[in-house]
Amino acid sequence: MKPNIRIGISGWRYPPWRKVFYPEKLAQKNELSFASRALPTIEINGSFYALQRPSSYQQWYAHTPDSFVFSIKATRYITHILRLREIETPMANFFASGLLALKEKLGPILWQFPPSFRFDAGEFEHFLSLLPHDTEAAEKLAQQRDDNMKGREYLNTDCKRPLMHAVEIRNKSFETAEFTQLLRKYNTALVIADTAGKWPYREDLTADFVYVRLHGAEELYASGYTDQALDRWAARIKAWSEGKQPRDAQLISTAKPAARQSRDVYCYFDNDIKVKAPFDARKLLRRLDLESGLAELDWSHADEPGELNPVKAKGHKTDPEYYFNLQ
Repeated sequence: MKPNIRIGISGWRYPPWRKVFYPEKLAQKNELSFASRALPTIEINGSFYALQRPSSYQQWYAHTPDSFVFSIKATRYITHILRLREIETPMANFFASGLLALKEKLGPILWQFPPSFRFDAGEFEHFLSLLPHDTEAAEKLAQQRDDNMKGREYLNTDCKRPLMHAVEIRNKSFETAEFTQLLRKYNTALVIADTAGKWPYREDLTADFVYVRLHGAEELYASGYTDQALDRWAARIKAWSEGKQPRDAQLISTAKPAARQSRDVYCYFDNDIKVKAPFDARKLLRRLDLESGLAELDWSHADEPGELNPVKAKGHKTDPEYYFNLQ
């Protein structure tokens, strides 16, 4: 089977992208429609900060092409606030919040952990054991939601489809073979996260797909990727998609992953402060010969620094994630 490579962006609603990535006269309500025709996938970030409503997921489904795929950043309430303690009901609430309304456009679910969260094998295996790996299991879990979801739940799945989960870690205590063994046991991907050296970078293949997040090569959330860097990422993505591992892979464990002829790859650019993400994503797609069928872009602003995004600017205290990254 030919591997599925999808390269896109983390989020799509950033004011500095207007008149740069988005055309000057494009209405804000049409930004998702434009972005989803310029790129084959988008990572939904709003779901990290608060549970979204079924109506939002239904609108996103309606405004995107048939072949489009969303990944979803799971609620921080489970990972950052509860820190995996007593998460059964919150997990049910998350899966009842409308994810299933994305139907065939529902891609991987990203679980990001804060830098202060340390690895505990028993606690982490309990978390992994709760994750549903198909839509019917997710629907069954969603049935256990509490009264807080009354009137805003979505509990239907049109058919049984596989669900994928990926884990992004930011604490070196996870750099143990026991952690990668658990991920492989539950077919959960370790996120390959380029964070400009701020947090651990490891490339262990632990699932039947690969999940990559590119936060910036030199400066977190801000710097773009040079042609040389994009060439390197293209080569790595090609190797992963062919079921291979780059020879210089930076690994936690020497244990070899399960042999596969191919792996699907999902890659998201999160270097959005200076409007680099969508253009870097298209450049990487071009290197892999995957631009066919995508909307044309205005490249006249692609290499300009752009306006700083005030919400995600490094260390900016209006950024909700700022406080959680201090933990």
